Amino acid sequence: MKDVSISGNGPTDELLQMVVFQLGGEEFGVEIMKVQEIIRMPEITQIPQSPEFVEGVINLRGRIIVVINLDKRFNLASKEVDAHSRIIVVEIGENVVGMIVDSVNEVLRIPRSSVDPAPELVTSNISREYITGVGKIDGRLLILLDLAKVMDKKEAQEIANLA
Repeated sequence: MKDVSISGNGPTDELLQMVVFQLGGEEFGVEIMKVQEIIRMPEITQIPQSPEFVEGVINLRGRIIVVINLDKRFNLASKEVDAHSRIIVVEIGENVVGMIVDSVNEVLRIPRSSVDPAPELVTSNISREYITGVGKIDGRLLILLDLAKVMDKKEAQEIANLA
């Protein structure tokens, strides 16, 4: 994973530091301050009667973490877990949750001025309600994920009860 800085329009342009990952053929980013760690795919214990997008739980150094599948959450075509698959452990509200992603690419610093509000439809299946904006970096589009909206309050409470 590499660390890249993209220069902005001026010396006062605030830089956003993002963890960039692949999901369903698209590049996404989450704020690095929300990421606790990135781990390889461990054994996941399934939980009966959990929401469909919940893969199960993992034991991370004695701590039980609920793992969600973002492909299922966003109704994307699921990709088989492989050597590149990772779990990004993040804070979503009061919960610490693991998110399965296809791969983690890099850490990027992008100027806030290069981020536009989310358009009505970013990809064929991901609603803009899950997105804070779209960053334009050297001809690439980076979809910035709004972690606070990945789960609604009811789902967050269900997840908290699973852990």
